[in-house]
Amino acid sequence: MDVIRVEGGHPITGEVTVEGAKNSALKLMAASLMASGVTTLTNVPDISDVHVMGKVLKRLGATIEVAGRHELVIDTTDVDRWHTPYELVAKMRASTAVLGPLISRFGRAVVAMPGGCNIGARKIDMHILGLEALGVHFDIDHGDINADVPDRLRGCEVSLEFASVGATENLMMASVFAEGVTRIDNAAREPEIVDLANMLNEMGADVRGAGSPVIEVHGVSELHPVEHRVVGDRIEAGTFLVAGAIAGGPVTVRGFDPDHLGLVLRKLEDMGVTVERGEDWCRASCDGRVRCRDIQTLPFPGFPTDMQAQTMALLALGEGTCVVTENVFENRFMFASEIGRMGADITIEGHHAIVRGVEGYSGAEVRSSDLRGGAALVLAGLVADGVTTVSEIHHIDRGYEGFVPKLQALGAAVERVTLDEDED
Repeated sequence: MDVIRVEGGHPITGEVTVEGAKNSALKLMAASLMASGVTTLTNVPDISDVHVMGKVLKRLGATIEVAGRHELVIDTTDVDRWHTPYELVAKMRASTAVLGPLISRFGRAVVAMPGGCNIGARKIDMHILGLEALGVHFDIDHGDINADVPDRLRGCEVSLEFASVGATENLMMASVFAEGVTRIDNAAREPEIVDLANMLNEMGADVRGAGSPVIEVHGVSELHPVEHRVVGDRIEAGTFLVAGAIAGGPVTVRGFDPDHLGLVLRKLEDMGVTVERGEDWCRASCDGRVRCRDIQTLPFPGFPTDMQAQTMALLALGEGTCVVTENVFENRFMFASEIGRMGADITIEGHHAIVRGVEGYSGAEVRSSDLRGGAALVLAGLVADGVTTVSEIHHIDRGYEGFVPKLQALGAAVERVTLDEDED
């Protein structure tokens, strides 16, 4: 079992460059299924979720060549299967991203119900309702989503109950070949949605309005392979900016668009963090304790749920009391009990967390309950008294490439350790 050990109290300063966005790369890999031939993706993060998606595509008949550390060459010419295996897709929530592309290419798909972090319901019903409106017939049996198109896909108007990223992406991809125009109301507006739309348009699709609440997809007859660069990871960037804030900094993060973290940066400034911005970089530093400020997670351009845990780790060291409200995933406070072992004073009431600031953390043995919660525990360890050991770090591996080496380059006393079977 691998763990991350952090000795607190060391100055954290310097520069780090983030990789391509996990939440974009996975969907772009799935989108490559829609055009027979060779698609090249650059700036792809080397993380376990990407490895899993690669295995999914291979099971469907694709071949993948790693042409460089962050470059994937995906050949979908011989893709002839539309059934994705449970043992792979159960490992990540993004597994449903292949649903739209397979429906587009084959008019059918069999996809296992999604897995990933245990942070809440998957709300797959929104995917199904939207796709049914396009003409897809569904049958859910023995844990599989069976989809087929009896006639053909026809454009229509679909209104999403919630601005779901996954449902928006699947509807965009499924409707590319639909007859007529598909209008998606209350569409998700995340930068990763825009990145997917840009790649689809480069492939020959006609997607309009991505990044706004209304997306229109005008059906086309075919797509062609392309070369596309994955957008920088705003969540990885935000994580390292919080590292700079929690440990003093300054920490400069490069390789992303600061506009993609607009509300996060404004909240950090409101807490008393000094934030500087450039075209593709941002710098965070903090002298003393932050001010406690309420936050609530919402779809983009609101405060991202994927930054909630890291920000709570910072707020729990602040002056005063605040409330963190989670509106996206109902189980995303699981890490609060773990950081409580380090001395945080957090009370959970439904989808609210009451955070009472403390003066410091104590190193402890803690468990990573999910991807972002695991990263937050490591950040807390940077300033804890003594040594913090974070276990179940396979969650962290799902979304952060080289997390430990990057922290080491900033001056952290952190290491990844493989424990013997008889070692506690």
